[in-house]
Amino acid sequence: ELGIRIPRPLGHGPSRFIPEKETIQVGKEDATMHTLFAESYATLGRLDNVTLVMVFHPQYLESFLKTQHYLLQMDGPLPLHYRHYIGIMAAARHQCSYLVNLHVNDFLHVGGDPKWLNGLENAPQKLQNLGELNKMLAHRPWLITKEHIEQLLKTEENSWSLAELIHAVVLLTHYHSLASFTFGCGISPEIDCEGGHTFRPPSVSNYCICDITNGYHGVDEIHASPAGNIPVSSTESVCEVEALMEKMKQLQECRDEEEASQEEMATRFEREKRESMFVCSSEDEESAATRDVSRHFEDTSYGYKDFSRHGMHVPTFRVQDYSWEDHGYSLVNRLYPDVGQLLDEKFHIAYNLTYNTMAMHKDVDTSMLRRAIWNYIHCMFGIRYDDYDYGEINQLLDRSFKVYIKTVVCTPEKTTKRMYDSFWRQFEHSEKVHVNLLLVEARMQAELLYALRAITRYMT
Repeated sequence: ELGIRIPRPLGHGPSRFIPEKETIQVGKEDATMHTLFAESYATLGRLDNVTLVMVFHPQYLESFLKTQHYLLQMDGPLPLHYRHYIGIMAAARHQCSYLVNLHVNDFLHVGGDPKWLNGLENAPQKLQNLGELNKMLAHRPWLITKEHIEQLLKTEENSWSLAELIHAVVLLTHYHSLASFTFGCGISPEIDCEGGHTFRPPSVSNYCICDITNGYHGVDEIHASPAGNIPVSSTESVCEVEALMEKMKQLQECRDEEEASQEEMATRFEREKRESMFVCSSEDEESAATRDVSRHFEDTSYGYKDFSRHGMHVPTFRVQDYSWEDHGYSLVNRLYPDVGQLLDEKFHIAYNLTYNTMAMHKDVDTSMLRRAIWNYIHCMFGIRYDDYDYGEINQLLDRSFKVYIKTVVCTPEKTTKRMYDSFWRQFEHSEKVHVNLLLVEARMQAELLYALRAITRYMT
């Protein structure tokens, strides 16, 4: 009556990939989830869509919220507006307008200068200097050297202290990997953000053309198949699960019978690393960064390139020489107290999280599968575990799954609903979200290992 245009949500539910009625509905959550929702709301001033999808795994969500709250709001080396601006820089590298929008609001809320939002060149030189590290961490962390660290710590009046740099590195890696989660789970924009609402009235059939462009084609179609998936005969999907369980059983028996030699293990790692270069998204179209997001970083053409491309030889990163447990953890905890502890807990929860189920099967030991996923991601980053048989990866991860993993971890902005639907077709959505938690934490740890090793080399 007053002629005020009322925004309507564009999508349905917190994710474009998961039907709304299969997510956990606010108001129907249990006591644990209710506490987490309250915490998230108190911390962020909203109950965001990331939380509404992550809550499939309350134990992980609790650790994630605690860590993020500490990084953004508790005492630390960096001022609050710097923290949100670094979040914007990191998310923008993957064109993640969802996270950029949230942090633009938070940046302004804590008193950040609106001029900085016109482009990175308007931010202080100190933050501009972080651009190179942001770019390499996001796309090719194996190229980071102690010289890059030295440039940041020794640039006269715009220099970073070691503690500030550790804080910045943890924030950058946190938001790069959170961009992976956002795209990997098809997180919908918040209603108050760009792309989250429309002013069109509801159409006759209850969904409008904007829903179709968001991959939503009406309730009937989405529920036509097991997990909102590409229609597939249920026997075919069940066979897929059975075959995977059978392979796990056979590999366990082989492990018990004989162990490969160190030389053979090294050869298998190199083979898997080479093969991972040939795994690429079939929908590998260039996604152009929108001006709105790309102004927050420099060198927009710089992106992911495989670890050992075009005869470039980057030495393998051996975990035996520098690991999170023995080296990274203590360095972070020394320079930014308590953060090492929080990150360590989050890594452990993601890596060890299990409900001992696989699709419709119960009492399953999934540790072999979780380790294969984690080590495959580290393998793509050139990180090798001497005690792991990389031959297991090809046995357990099929091609469509590898395409999904590599896309979400390396070029998350290219993830599509088709990729999400095409792997593990009989599995629950909660299990696919679980996969994304593994991808997020393995990626974050890989980036951190390269950055922290370079900082350690600089210090020594």
